[in-house]
Amino acid sequence: MARLQERYRKEIVPVLQEKLGRKNVLSLPRLQKIVISMGLGKSHDEPKRIEAAVEDLATITGQKPVLTKAKKSVSAFRLREGMTIGCKVTLRGARMYEFLDRLINLAMPRFRDFRGLDPDGFDGRGNYNMGVNEQLVFPEVKVDKVQFQQGMNLTFVIGCSRSDEESRWLLQGFGFPFRRD
Repeated sequence: MARLQERYRKEIVPVLQEKLGRKNVLSLPRLQKIVISMGLGKSHDEPKRIEAAVEDLATITGQKPVLTKAKKSVSAFRLREGMTIGCKVTLRGARMYEFLDRLINLAMPRFRDFRGLDPDGFDGRGNYNMGVNEQLVFPEVKVDKVQFQQGMNLTFVIGCSRSDEESRWLLQGFGFPFRRD
């Protein structure tokens, strides 16, 4: 069992039960999945850029990414329907908790000018979104092999959360360093 998954069951659940006044463990907020996506922008001119992004995302997550295609044609962006515009990975279960552990303990301390995560990154339904400027903050990525620096979006989907505040308590229990304004 992953370290954070065990911590959730033994430490975070009792604290949430006390804070929220719920006895049923299944009614408490819990992390369902983490979606990591990379938008590749003008990569349709450079196929090597797509391959490099897929390889880096696979290295970071330990899972093969899915290529995302454009749903509509947009002439202003020289984009045609069906062109590859990004890649994404959905993590669940033990892989999700392992990735979360590496993100909190290894990658976040390597962010440049890091003063904490934005507390306004919640979407109103309890899910949290954040961005990473470059893939080099993850220790799995070899710096000398990186051809293109690429940012990524991380979405933490939280189930059974009735508000953003409940989700914030869950993520703080995992060790998310939220900024205090």
